[in-house]
Amino acid sequence: MELNQNQGNRKTLAALQELIEVVAKLRSPDGGCPWDLAQTPETLTPYVIEEAYEVVDAIKNGTEADIAEELGDLLLQVVLQAQIASESSQFSLQEIAQGITQKLIRRHPHVFSDVSVQSVDEVRQNWEQIKATEKGESSSESQKLSTKLSRYGRTLPPLTAAMKISQKAAAVGFEWENIDGVWAKFYEELEEFQQAVAEETPERQQAELGDLLFAVIQLARWHNLDPSEGLQGTNQRFIQRLQKMEAVVNRPLSDYNLDELETLWQQAKAQLAQE
Repeated sequence: MELNQNQGNRKTLAALQELIEVVAKLRSPDGGCPWDLAQTPETLTPYVIEEAYEVVDAIKNGTEADIAEELGDLLLQVVLQAQIASESSQFSLQEIAQGITQKLIRRHPHVFSDVSVQSVDEVRQNWEQIKATEKGESSSESQKLSTKLSRYGRTLPPLTAAMKISQKAAAVGFEWENIDGVWAKFYEELEEFQQAVAEETPERQQAELGDLLFAVIQLARWHNLDPSEGLQGTNQRFIQRLQKMEAVVNRPLSDYNLDELETLWQQAKAQLAQE
């Protein structure tokens, strides 16, 4: 068994080395790819996010082959970032791997040291304490609600961050007494958004739109609904209805007037409901 595992590890390392060499060739000024050479860490950021979402979609809806392919695309983004950084002597893929390995060892003293834990909650508490120490935060600073929420705001997609922020705030009592208060807040924000759109600057309109969306997320939380899942479902249904529409027409949708499009839309909606 150990021999087979060692052989598997060697094959894995050989495959990773081949990927590293291919990426280095793509970035080589001598015969490399113009597109890859033009990339920077900043220009690649959208691809990092896109590939991460495609991994999630594959895990939810794809086959094993789909998951493996999307994980490969995400791995490529890590190797690309490391290659670009290494070209200016910032850091290397080796340092990335060593860094995450040491972090895992530090944050799991119950596995790699003599710390004893009795529950998942204890593991989480130890993790947060070690994490705060690593970041140079005092214990009291790391426990502040604003410190925790600022991390969500910086690192998570906006819908996910808003739900997390709302949940954590509610857990310490920053909460309405009942659902009526949440609905009242929603209608208040809706009115303020409508007024901003009619009378105020684009900056103010954007701010009021954010307030309205945050109020919708409070409603979702109170009803135990996931706003990201809800919006994802709406996106998929919209696309599916367009697919049904395009399947029964012989011209581009742009050639149809609004009444014709509405008729096609309702037919597609009814067909999908029956299916």
